[in-house]
Amino acid sequence: MPEGPEVRRAADRVERAIAGRAATAVHFAFPHLKKYQKRLAGKLVLSVETRGKAMLIHFDGDLSVYSHNQLYGRWYVMARGRTPKTNRSLRLAIHNGERSALLYSASEIDVIAASKLEAHPFLAKLGPDALSRDLTEDDFVRRVREPRFARRQAHALLLDQGFVAGIGNYLRSEILFVAGLHPTVRPGDLAAEEQRRLGRAIRRVTARAYRTGGITNDLALAKQLKAEGVRRAEYRHHVFTRGGRACFTCGAKIERAVMNSRKIFFCPRCQPATGPRKQGGR
Repeated sequence: MPEGPEVRRAADRVERAIAGRAATAVHFAFPHLKKYQKRLAGKLVLSVETRGKAMLIHFDGDLSVYSHNQLYGRWYVMARGRTPKTNRSLRLAIHNGERSALLYSASEIDVIAASKLEAHPFLAKLGPDALSRDLTEDDFVRRVREPRFARRQAHALLLDQGFVAGIGNYLRSEILFVAGLHPTVRPGDLAAEEQRRLGRAIRRVTARAYRTGGITNDLALAKQLKAEGVRRAEYRHHVFTRGGRACFTCGAKIERAVMNSRKIFFCPRCQPATGPRKQGGR
């Protein structure tokens, strides 16, 4: 499933194509949304917002189009009149005179009045966005100390969109490595500096993934490995999908486990379950 950085990058492409322009036509595949096609046609697209893994396209006149890609949804931006070569099913199309933003295969699409956005069942449960520049390390410390979060293990807490929105499976592994935290620690039990370290790792890793198109490893190392002919899948991350391979930082063998029915990867030396913990990565 696309995580927060991938959804934001898709939103950037969509925003460049349609924001600040009137939509000449809007198409919904789902019958219950077709009543909005005429209401949105001719309306100015104001902006494209992301909240974690959800996207909101705001139109002049108080309506916003909500979408969540889930596993298979994908946005394409095309010249008007062109369509991508794909076997996916078109779910939403927003056209202007020059460009089209096309959403394929997504199953969660809705049209919501701006006054009702905060009451939407998914949006209402979201915590702060991991990509938000307004979040501080102290904000994260306060959140991990809240009773609803404090007793949960890190591997589960980071997947809770109510804690921080936009983190998924690959970011979870990478954030914990950079923070030097074992997946089973409970952030609420950590010292204040370790809690701040987790907050820094959330911001740093998520922002790096956004800037680089999904690379969370040390950028100098990734550049060096790429120049040496190493495959992107091998240099992209510190630990994620690297089970059985050597840790770039300490040389120990990366471990793979299943937690919350999902794969997680960690370095047993850089992320010890007990004892002193040091910040991983570079």
